[in-house]
Amino acid sequence: MITPRTEAAPAPADIPARRRPWAAAFRGLVALSAATGLVIECVYGDVLVVLSFFTVWSNILAAAVLGLGAVRAWTRRPPLPALWTGGTLLCVSVVGLVFHLVLDNEASEFNAAAEIARLDGGRAVANQLLHTVTPIGAALDFLLLTAPGALRWRHAAQWLAAPALYFAFALVRGALLSPGAPTRYTYPFLDVTAHGYGGVLANAVALGAAFYALGLAIIGLDRIRPAPRPSEYRISSERARGLK
Repeated sequence: MITPRTEAAPAPADIPARRRPWAAAFRGLVALSAATGLVIECVYGDVLVVLSFFTVWSNILAAAVLGLGAVRAWTRRPPLPALWTGGTLLCVSVVGLVFHLVLDNEASEFNAAAEIARLDGGRAVANQLLHTVTPIGAALDFLLLTAPGALRWRHAAQWLAAPALYFAFALVRGALLSPGAPTRYTYPFLDVTAHGYGGVLANAVALGAAFYALGLAIIGLDRIRPAPRPSEYRISSERARGLK
């Protein structure tokens, strides 16, 4: 007797990834926002000075990662590795938090509120795009448009490579520039003239610890947030009735 052959239901991995137009559109807008802020900064300022700020480094990374993420969501390709998307979120989150809690906070020892208040026109727009819009956009993308559970605890330590590289760059740049050069040290807490190398190192360690703690918090949140159930992974009632 020949047993009728039945076809097994396709595994989720065999089902083509669906286009995600809302994710593509949102990521594209956030990437465009970051790119717009970067262009404005370069138009109004010295490009070499502009490119010396961690804010700009982080927004370049955000524009590239979210822009590529938008393309992949539209073309039904797998998302970028979580190491990159999570690291981007961490970098721009640090940018936003340091700006609003330290630099633009009159109660902070390192506040630059007076200088920030003097920004007008395009510079003021760019300032908000880079320090507020991009961090919030990256956070919303993480919370609403990415699948949870991809981040690993080791990523928090790996992400420290970005601030460590910038710290080395900032100190070398400051040492090479003449004492009277404008923006010799890009941030008040990295000013060796004001704090000495010991004080700057202490500031960097404190910020690095905060960077690491925030990374762990992001990973912890990634592990407890609910996982959406993609509709294309479900077996419809019509297909279920056809299985033997």
